[in-house]
Amino acid sequence: MRQPLIIVCISDTHELHRELVVPSGDMLIHAGDFCHISSARKIAEFNDWLGTLPHRHKILVPGNHDRILAEQLGLRMLITNAHLLLNEGVRIEGLTIWGSPVTCDDTAFGFDGTLKRRTLYQSIPQGTDIIVTHGPPQGILDLEFEDGPHRGCGELLAAVRKVRPRIHIFGHVHPSYGTQRVGDTLFVNAALFGWAGDLENPPVTMNLENPATAHRGRLAR
Repeated sequence: MRQPLIIVCISDTHELHRELVVPSGDMLIHAGDFCHISSARKIAEFNDWLGTLPHRHKILVPGNHDRILAEQLGLRMLITNAHLLLNEGVRIEGLTIWGSPVTCDDTAFGFDGTLKRRTLYQSIPQGTDIIVTHGPPQGILDLEFEDGPHRGCGELLAAVRKVRPRIHIFGHVHPSYGTQRVGDTLFVNAALFGWAGDLENPPVTMNLENPATAHRGRLAR
């Protein structure tokens, strides 16, 4: 009998990744902003840290704070210890995983117009199991303030509703950290960084066969 796949979700670590207690699991997914101010040195250091983790599969989608990966394409080669997804997919253990660094409120990775984003997200293959984006879909775990505007992307929401992945993992809007199930999809805002400038939230861990069991790990060493 196949063992359940344990997925660990993190995002928005902003150079504080070495302060994390990363739960054990089979797959680690980071949804972006591993840098605060990106540089080649910081990317290489983060990649070294990824190499110390025991998870046999690692997925990385950059965020707007990792914008140097959009400006200097050669630096993408520095990520050797994870599958770096930039508007593309990968097949792992029978799962299709698609990832994008694009957000609707920052032009770091382009696609800054509604039509461009709609075209991009329409390219997500039907049957995708896990979608990983840096930014959230509109109206789901995307509030920076309780009475503030929704910061998520409407074009992304439409695509997710069409594809109906099992899990959609993102970050970017730190105060909306948490999980929410809508229809067939479990949405995970895995942003760990808090208002105080530290890691306020712990990683989210789930059993892929039963995502409803998603739980939060320990915060600090």
